[in-house]
Amino acid sequence: MSARNRSKSLSVQGFLTVIFLLVGLLVCNGIILADNVADDDEIIVALETAYQREIGYAQYIAGFEDAPKPEHEIIIRGSDYSAGSEGVHLIENLGDNPNPAVCTTEVDWVEWEIEIPEAGLYNIEIKYYPIEGRSSNIERELWINGERPFSEAAFFTFFRVWGDAHEIRVDNMGNQVRARQIEKPRWEVVPLRDAVGYIDHPLYFYFEEGTNTIRLSGISEPLAIEYIRLYQHKEALPYVEVKKIYDEQGYKVTEGFMKKVQGEESILRSSPTLFPDFDQGDPTVEPYHPAQIRLNSIGGHRWKHFGEWIEWEVEVPESGLYQIAFKAKQNQNRGTYSNRRLYVNGEVPFQEASILKFPFSSHYQMHVIGKEYLDEPALVYLEEGTNIIRLEIVLGPLAALLQRTEDLLYELNTIYRRIIMITTSNPDPFRSYELHRRIPGLIERLGEIAEIVEEMEQDFFELTGQRGGHTDVLANLARMLRDMHNSPRKIPTLLGEFRDHTGSLGTWIWQTREQPLTIDYFIVSSIDQELPRAEPTAWDRLKHEVRAFIASFTHDYSRIGDFTDPGEYDRDRVLKVWIGSGRDQAQILKQMIEDSFTPESGIPVELELIQDINSLMIPAIIAGTAPDVALGSSNMDMAFRGALQDLRMFEDFDEVAQRFMKSAFVPFTFRGGVYALPEIQGFNVLFYREDVLKEIGVEIPQTWDDVISIIPILHDHNLEMGIGADMLTFLMFLYQKGVALHKEDAIETNLDSEIAIQTFKELTYLYTHYELPLVYNIENRFRLGEMPLVITSYGLFNTLTVFAPELRGEWGFTLVPGTPMEDGTINRTVPVYGAQIQPGVQSAAAPATSGAVILEGSKMKNEAWEFLKWWTRTDTQVRFGRELEALMGSAARYPTANVEAMQQLPWRASEREVLLEQWHWVEGVPTVLGAYYVQRQFDWMFRAVVLQNAPLRETIMDYNRAANDEIKRKREEFGLETSIDELSDEIKEMYWSMYTHVYRLD
Repeated sequence: MSARNRSKSLSVQGFLTVIFLLVGLLVCNGIILADNVADDDEIIVALETAYQREIGYAQYIAGFEDAPKPEHEIIIRGSDYSAGSEGVHLIENLGDNPNPAVCTTEVDWVEWEIEIPEAGLYNIEIKYYPIEGRSSNIERELWINGERPFSEAAFFTFFRVWGDAHEIRVDNMGNQVRARQIEKPRWEVVPLRDAVGYIDHPLYFYFEEGTNTIRLSGISEPLAIEYIRLYQHKEALPYVEVKKIYDEQGYKVTEGFMKKVQGEESILRSSPTLFPDFDQGDPTVEPYHPAQIRLNSIGGHRWKHFGEWIEWEVEVPESGLYQIAFKAKQNQNRGTYSNRRLYVNGEVPFQEASILKFPFSSHYQMHVIGKEYLDEPALVYLEEGTNIIRLEIVLGPLAALLQRTEDLLYELNTIYRRIIMITTSNPDPFRSYELHRRIPGLIERLGEIAEIVEEMEQDFFELTGQRGGHTDVLANLARMLRDMHNSPRKIPTLLGEFRDHTGSLGTWIWQTREQPLTIDYFIVSSIDQELPRAEPTAWDRLKHEVRAFIASFTHDYSRIGDFTDPGEYDRDRVLKVWIGSGRDQAQILKQMIEDSFTPESGIPVELELIQDINSLMIPAIIAGTAPDVALGSSNMDMAFRGALQDLRMFEDFDEVAQRFMKSAFVPFTFRGGVYALPEIQGFNVLFYREDVLKEIGVEIPQTWDDVISIIPILHDHNLEMGIGADMLTFLMFLYQKGVALHKEDAIETNLDSEIAIQTFKELTYLYTHYELPLVYNIENRFRLGEMPLVITSYGLFNTLTVFAPELRGEWGFTLVPGTPMEDGTINRTVPVYGAQIQPGVQSAAAPATSGAVILEGSKMKNEAWEFLKWWTRTDTQVRFGRELEALMGSAARYPTANVEAMQQLPWRASEREVLLEQWHWVEGVPTVLGAYYVQRQFDWMFRAVVLQNAPLRETIMDYNRAANDEIKRKREEFGLETSIDELSDEIKEMYWSMYTHVYRLD
């Protein structure tokens, strides 16, 4: 055969070989695709027939569209209850009310039997008294005839009543300082309304004719009830009809009267966050100062949640008709408006006052009641003497739109999960997943939702009269959904955009729900009076800017003023305290020191806010300017260097230590010495999406064997579990086996022990074999349902409560999975490091313990110890935590290390029970010399095994050797033993006595 023929023959053979290979690949691929289709079809069918959300009020009331609304009034006395749990009891003479009332705690239920003369829909009104508790809103769940009628009945909110503890005070820098907020309980009468405000009117409940039962179950806080009333709510009449009544009654239109009531002079509020505030950005506010703090307004970003109200008193000289005008500013929600409902002496005076709109404006404006919808002010009848004016937040016309959007967001998240069950969250852009066939109805539904979102965008524009950032969120979402509907093949490539848009929609919901408004003052006047100008002139603004600029050179904005009279105490014996968190925390602490610690102890305190407390401490010690006490600066390196005081020298240390879990001291203990008192302590729990787990038929895991069996089920649905790929997770596994990370005196690590090697193998197996994600966004993925199980700090609770309202009732947290023990119990130990508070951070971002220290060089150690005892005391920690939450909202809930104090913070009973149980399983991680290098070597070791497929045992040995070499070097530097054989039995015993759940490794 010639060379040319041989070449042709080889070419043909090569061509045929390629063809056969391609055919084989296609056949194999077809088989794989066929298998996947079958699996995915089963998943989809199961999803469509699985978890169903509880019906909402709209669906409930639609079922009674033709039901009558009988004009009967039925009153049930609280004391006439027919059944109740053990804690239910009667109480008399509560709040100057001689009538008996039934009192329930947060874990109690109470039930009444009621005779209904005619079946139909009734409103429910309750007269209640807020019994002293943990200072949070009271929540109850309603059951009628043994059933919860609709999802909104799971949470009814009853507000507490708050006011100033004293007059506004002025510090030695001329700044006004707000009064502490205290409860001023009184009897309140409220109809049962939707807790989030999506239904604008009082809710209707259907009762059968004859005997019915009403049950209220506790969720949070104690509550007393005098009576429950069934009735028909009557809306206020339109102003034109009310005006006719005025004429019929002969009410006088007053003349020549004007009264200005400052916003900060409000008498009562529904929340401790609604305290007087200062506004230095507008020269027209009253009172005004360009540099010093003047409490000259109220509300703002703190007054934004549905149902919150503020009340003022106003005196008028005669009964008659007056106009009311509010000098107000809504400068936070651009493109929309804030809504308020006006009450005069407990009643909405006319229909139009049920929704007052305050549009966006960068400056204060004078809002005259009635001017926006009438040609003249709407007059209000006031009695001679004292009258009560209340403004309450409502959502108004936005309510229905927000409810539709929230329901739609939940559906979009569900659709997203159904899609990724087939495509995964990172789909192949070149693969056709045939979603139109494998998820029946998907394409049609995407088109329907796109149309709904387009309508919602137009509705929002009609409500607000503006297009911009708010409408763009809806418009962009609609555009993307329309693209998916028109081009189904694009769906896999658009999944990332889909995820981003749904996240933006969730943000849009909570931002639009917020209704901020700042009140400078309001005016009650006769209609013949000319109202003052609200907006500043150009000259006013210029003067303000010049004065503020000059003040920037003369005024110390970082200093926290004092109230203590210099002549009252020995100023040469002033305790110097540094705090390393934020200005809000410092201001709260300063006020507490002035009205509690100093009067009790006679010790004056100079409090300084230090933004970088850890890096500045050593230079301050060298310069001789260090404080006596440092809060949030539990740096054990300073203890090793002899710069911190061993607190065990104080006789009553053991008594004080009983306030905390034993684990809280581990990061601050070395050779029997304790160098800090714990301030905050965070730890991990397991968060779960109840709805998603029910969809796929998975129970909450109790053990790691359960987790291993659940992960494949999650993967079958292209879902994942979030377990941190870090040393903290390794320590959790290791601690649950009863093994410490370090040997005696932390002289070297235990990483080379056989049990540690097997534990590391188990950890890395989760990421190499089960392919758990190494990096992920917890909030977004949990919210979408991609990650229905997550182990993380319990601080996530505050984030989800505030920023994921659409998941209300669909998630929770519980104990972490554990390791079964021989006695049948489950070891659920979780580790906690030592940490320093970072500036502006309200709590430990990761599971950590922060402490307060006394400097070794202090000449006032006894006084410093008295301060630490006071600061970590239960009542002090409770007050600080409540005031911090009052100032910054529930997202700033304080993770106090004081066990008793935590139980008095505003956690619900079920949440508090979980936290306490998990807290008992917390184990501290000692701070050791060279700890930074151990952490670094572990990270490198983990990456080598997981990412580079390095041999496990050899890798551990290599990196462990490097870590131990660094520990040895650091111990030599400090003159400490470098061999276990050199350690005395006493030192060894001291080391093991720190722990609660780990033991000596034989």
